Parts: sequence; C-alpha cells; structure tokens
Amino acid sequence: MASPTPSRAGGGILIVAGIFLGAIIGFLYGQATPGVLIGLAIGIAAALLLLLRDRR
Repeated sequence: MASPTPSRAGGGILIVAGIFLGAIIGFLYGQATPGVLIGLAIGIAAALLLLLRDRR
C-alpha cells in the first residue's frame, strides 16, 4: 500500500488575513495604506515561517 502524501499547509491565507487586518486597523487610525503594507509584511513573514516549519 502506498504511503499517503503529506498535506501542505497554505500560507496564502496568512498573507490575505494580514492585508485585511492591516487595512482595517490602518483605517481606524486614518492610515489605511501604511496599514495594508504593514499587514502585508507581517503576512508574508508568517507565511515564510509556516513554509520553513513545513519543510522539516
């Protein structure tokens, strides 16, 4: 019997969540664009951490 293939975690949702949360928080502070950019950076960092953890 063949061994099951390991499932890969999706990091894209972390990027999208970072963008949305950054936009919402930035909008509350009157700075939507910096909020989106900061949220994007945090989302990418989280997705990269997930990728590195998943590679092991």
